[in-house]
Amino acid sequence: MLKPIKALGQNFLRDENILNKIVESLDLRNGDVVVEIGPGQGALTKHLNDKPVKLIGIEVDERAIRLLQERFGEKPNLIHRDVLEVKLAELAQQNGRTVRVVGNIPYYLTSEILFWLFDARTAVSDATLMMQWEVAKRLIAPPKNKEYGILSIFTQFYTECTMLFKVSRNCFFPKPEVDSAVVRLRFKDQLPQCDEKLFRSVVRSTFGQRRKTLRNGLKSMGFDDSALKEVQFDLTKRPEELGVEEFIYLSESIKNITNFKTQSLKYLLQS
Repeated sequence: MLKPIKALGQNFLRDENILNKIVESLDLRNGDVVVEIGPGQGALTKHLNDKPVKLIGIEVDERAIRLLQERFGEKPNLIHRDVLEVKLAELAQQNGRTVRVVGNIPYYLTSEILFWLFDARTAVSDATLMMQWEVAKRLIAPPKNKEYGILSIFTQFYTECTMLFKVSRNCFFPKPEVDSAVVRLRFKDQLPQCDEKLFRSVVRSTFGQRRKTLRNGLKSMGFDDSALKEVQFDLTKRPEELGVEEFIYLSESIKNITNFKTQSLKYLLQS
């Protein structure tokens, strides 16, 4: 057994019932390409390894790589690297199909891994992830809710998100201080028609000042009062009041501003 490394956020899942539930929820099909994030000691890997799928494990811990190789041999295909450095598009291209992602992800990397998935969405069909319970609730939170924020909007923009089941902290070693949940993200085949880069900039900028009005958030993007008067939207609202469709409408309205590119200074710098 590996000694958990706190800096890597290692909390090893050891409940066989939960492991079986995760695998059953995947409804794996012959020929699926499954990418496991952080296989660790192989608790979930052993359940996946017997399935008629191509299994790829991404693991940063060299000790775990050696252990997995000793236990399982050449399957799964192991990638010894930080998960955020791996390009899912390349894995999909190499295997001739989109990949399915699964894993008990480190709590401290949850947001980064989600955005890594969003950015690679065309290469991913779905992701089934174990994460902190409080974060899982944020992904499905509706507007006007204290848990609603940037992660909620981007998750709901890019995916159909389902909370599958809650997992007690007692199912892990070492036992974390919080409960967890398994979440399924199914990536949308088609996204709403909009300027995606501008949409993301508007969401980030306005939620950067979530207690202030939309007007204040947009000013942080470089828009002045004269430009904002042209926006056909109620800018006295606060960002947590807007659903995904309203943010799309707002971002598209901003594009109608006279001299849009001149006004949107920070947007241009991010392009």
